[in-house]
Amino acid sequence: MKDRTNNWSQDSYIAAYRFAAEKHIGQKVPDTEWSYLAHLSMVSMEVMAALNYENNMDGDLAVQAAILHDTIEDTDTTYDEILSEFGKSVADGVLALTKDKTMEKQEQMQDSLKRIKLQPKEIWLVKMADRITNLQPPPSYWNQDKKKKYMKEAQLILDELRSGSEFLANRLEEKVLNYQVHI
Repeated sequence: MKDRTNNWSQDSYIAAYRFAAEKHIGQKVPDTEWSYLAHLSMVSMEVMAALNYENNMDGDLAVQAAILHDTIEDTDTTYDEILSEFGKSVADGVLALTKDKTMEKQEQMQDSLKRIKLQPKEIWLVKMADRITNLQPPPSYWNQDKKKKYMKEAQLILDELRSGSEFLANRLEEKVLNYQVHI
């Protein structure tokens, strides 16, 4: 029988979703007319699917971090706001998932992965789910070099976080292979 610790509550999902909806108002998925909430929904869906295959995970932590993962990076939301609303585990996870924009761009991903690896595996799920979701056809304005760098980053994420979830590692590996048609 499946371990029940992976459960997440609809109330915690809705609380995070409402918070993210307010924070990301007007933001669109790049190169689309879609509300940014579509991206957050897809990332959380990947995480929820993974929770069906993983054991001993805090489902609420994973799902809330998935929905909130871009709030510090892409909005005026602060760590303290997330801490106050969702607690230390979620706030620490979202902060680890946030690129440090004071660093050189080429160093940001490695730094973020280093911080993610210090977090519970639930946060690893979010990073893999985020990249799975982002490995769609690239924005029309990306050049070949940008596409190659993005795929190389995806491979780095896979290599670094593979042990966090076999289910998501397999999904990410498939997405990386399929992304090669865009290069």
